[in-house]
Amino acid sequence: MSPEALDPLIHVPARLQIMAALAALPPGDELAFSRLQSLIGLTPGNLLTHLRKLEGAGYVTSEKTGRGPAARTAVALTRRGRAALDLYTETLREILEGL
Repeated sequence: MSPEALDPLIHVPARLQIMAALAALPPGDELAFSRLQSLIGLTPGNLLTHLRKLEGAGYVTSEKTGRGPAARTAVALTRRGRAALDLYTETLREILEGL
């Protein structure tokens, strides 16, 4: 496979980090937005921008509960997102093995 086969949406370093962090969770589990932000080291606005792109592709979901200081946003990897990351990883391995 060629480098062009890599999903450009996932290939962005910050999005790859987001996908990898969420993929480390058991299927169906979610991560608090603030915890994900802490793990990845992005500003809230930057993280939100990347999450919106991943949500648009159906790779992640987010759910906000509560209001004000008690508000909580949870982020989870979808089946489609897990499959996309698996394909990305497989493609990257094939590229590396071909070198």
